[in-house]
Amino acid sequence: MFEFLINKLKAHPRKIVFTEGTDPRVLEASARLLSGTFLTPVLVGDPEEIQKVAEEIGFNIRGAEIINPATFEDMEKMVAELTALRKGKVTEEQARELLKQGNYFGTMLVKMGYADSLLGGATYSTADTVRPALQIIKTKPGNKIVSSCFILVRPSATGDREVLAMADCAININPTEDELVEIGLETAATAKLFGVDPKMAYLSYSTYGSGKGEDVDKMRGACAKLKAIAPDLDVDGELQFDAAVSPKVAHTKCPGSSVAGHANTFIFPDINAGNIGYKIAQRLGSFDAYGPILQGLNAPINDLSRGCNAQEVYSMAIITAGLCDD
Repeated sequence: MFEFLINKLKAHPRKIVFTEGTDPRVLEASARLLSGTFLTPVLVGDPEEIQKVAEEIGFNIRGAEIINPATFEDMEKMVAELTALRKGKVTEEQARELLKQGNYFGTMLVKMGYADSLLGGATYSTADTVRPALQIIKTKPGNKIVSSCFILVRPSATGDREVLAMADCAININPTEDELVEIGLETAATAKLFGVDPKMAYLSYSTYGSGKGEDVDKMRGACAKLKAIAPDLDVDGELQFDAAVSPKVAHTKCPGSSVAGHANTFIFPDINAGNIGYKIAQRLGSFDAYGPILQGLNAPINDLSRGCNAQEVYSMAIITAGLCDD
């Protein structure tokens, strides 16, 4: 999976902003990225402080770009652009205050073309990463929401890797039927980037009407709408999880389905189910989980868990930059 993304970045080297430039995990990941020469870290913060921390923990970050909001030469231009983007919602003085924060400053670096992508959240909350992205980068044309996807990977019995996609596990608390359609479209596109030919299951506590309720109707309706607008996408639902992944159960509950028993891309009805579901797979199924990968934005911006380690920062940096259009 990572070989494909690294080769893509070698063909088109990118720059990625790290909003927390002094974080030891970010510095360790940056040193490793710099040794690969396919992705340049752009560290937000005071250069002396960043270099001091890097030296103390023993990582060479020579070659990284370090940009200090306090001395940024194009700050007035950035203030003017942010004020224009947030017209009527922030004054120039308020914009200047916002840009003292690494999350807003880093997002504007992407918006203004100083970098291609951004990875934050080592110390910020998800909301603090997503909010400036929504306000500044905004959603892609045709998209109304930002959603998230986790990619789960583990070795298979054949020696290959089993790769699954799960959404939305981190952003939308209780998506509507139409939002679930958009989540499905975006997740299918994300899955394909990671080599998954999506067989998508809209999950429920019901299979083909075996249970009743508004949540069942929502998943069935979303699946039907997605089939109508994306007839080439292999999607089915509503399906219980056992019917989605077990050929034996699928044969009993929904014979004839091209997805049931073989699903590799899962759409959950709400954030409770999604967050619990991917963590069960991660902890009990021995999957490595990568994400949340944010979907629907005009530029690749992703969020780290505050409990992440340097390896996860490194992996998510490659994933994030790898989402850049060629």
